[in-house]
Amino acid sequence: MAGEQEEKRLSLLQRTLDLVERVGNRVPHPVLIFLALILLVIGLSHALYLTGAEVNYDVINPETHKIERATTAARSLLTADGVRNMVTGLVPNFMGFSAIGLLIVAMLGVGVAEESGLINVLIRTLVAISPGWALTYILAFVGILSSIASDAGYVVLIPLAGAAYASLGRHPLAGIALGFAAVAGAFNVNMLIKPLDAVMTEITNDAIHMVDPSRSIDLMAGFWFSLASVPFLVIVIALVTDRLIAPRLGAYAGESEGPPAGAVRTPAETRGLVYAGLGFLAVLLLFGVLSLPDAAPLRNPETGALIGNSPLMNGLIVPIMLVFLVMGVAFGVGAGTIKTPTEVISAMIKAVSGLGGTIVLFLVISQFIAYFNYSNIPTLMAIRMAEGLKSANVDALWLLLGFIVVVTALNIVFTPAIAKWAIFAPVFVPLFITLGVDPAAVLSAYRVGDSPTNTLTPLNAYFALVVGFARQYDTKAGVGTIVALMLPYAVAMSVLWAGLFAVWYLLGLPWGLH
Repeated sequence: MAGEQEEKRLSLLQRTLDLVERVGNRVPHPVLIFLALILLVIGLSHALYLTGAEVNYDVINPETHKIERATTAARSLLTADGVRNMVTGLVPNFMGFSAIGLLIVAMLGVGVAEESGLINVLIRTLVAISPGWALTYILAFVGILSSIASDAGYVVLIPLAGAAYASLGRHPLAGIALGFAAVAGAFNVNMLIKPLDAVMTEITNDAIHMVDPSRSIDLMAGFWFSLASVPFLVIVIALVTDRLIAPRLGAYAGESEGPPAGAVRTPAETRGLVYAGLGFLAVLLLFGVLSLPDAAPLRNPETGALIGNSPLMNGLIVPIMLVFLVMGVAFGVGAGTIKTPTEVISAMIKAVSGLGGTIVLFLVISQFIAYFNYSNIPTLMAIRMAEGLKSANVDALWLLLGFIVVVTALNIVFTPAIAKWAIFAPVFVPLFITLGVDPAAVLSAYRVGDSPTNTLTPLNAYFALVVGFARQYDTKAGVGTIVALMLPYAVAMSVLWAGLFAVWYLLGLPWGLH
């Protein structure tokens, strides 16, 4: 009886997700979707402008770290200033869209590594040495840690997870889904300190000083909760993948590229791996020299810090690109798959030439985000939601959980983590301090709410890229396919992670090192 009930429950879930996929895939091409959203924002901005919509609030200036009283009013894109902004801003909006630059730079290295055969051999080696049950957990763990390299995990880890699953005969869309969940859904936590942590800590301290100038937190204030969140989320992501996503997708009927996972490496491939290892050590030595000495150029020139806000951490995409490039070339030379410099250039061109559709989409997305921000609609929404939550007459824990819900919902339409925190911190950090709540708990709550829905929103700059990865294995894959795949992850991670937060709070466990 219990088995039949479980089967019926899974069947209902599968039918629901199938419906979500069918409906989602009937929507037009993502470019057309964002063009429609642009028209919607233009109309809505003018309507709000005509009604005189505005909000007054305290905000932290991330550059000066000063608390400033601000008034934000709706701005119309149909006024003379708005039209001028749309016309003159088209190219600057696109050039300032960092996702496209990061994607191209990363693909220069990844393309060489893939064309030389290094990626294929590394995946086969990983699959060969990993127990079948452990691969999902390993990929989820690496995906979460990839946020130390900013957005590079989107470009590198997600397609690798799909290829690894395909090499095992599993459905590659399940691998792509678990990679996306790990990279995006847990983006705000890590076992290491990231550049993002430094900025958010400074904003938090500025908010604390509004009520207690003598009090501050440091980069390690939420370390214990973040550290515990990583293995917790690895387990959640792996269980969702194995228990829900993989059974729903079923067996993969397509063909994976390259030799099967169990294929024995040839002597040439083994030699190539040795060369690639030497190349990796060479890059590691180079950046060690540029980073480790006290006056190294990749340290923060003012504080000397290496972790957090430093040139090394802010430009981590460069060593990542060089690692793939150098290892790819070295492997190719050793394995005999690359014989001339021209072949290296050709591999780079091939990698970038495949991004044409993504670049067109990014052009439209960059305009939508710029228009949306220009209209001030995200700020109006954030302040209204914050005021509503602040006025709720509930105790601290329920208020924290309500804060998580608000951040989770707002993240679907307003994704920049720092911008949201700069608005929320002056409102909620002083409020929770008066309730006796550790500011590190407030920042941890924000991290819980800000990450899981990254996998659901098309406003995530890399959402369309993930759709492209999925289409390599299923030409019919679309927005609905990705939303249906990621919905179980987003729900499970949001609910269970918030539960972990509540248990941590009730037990009075330390949030970090003070």
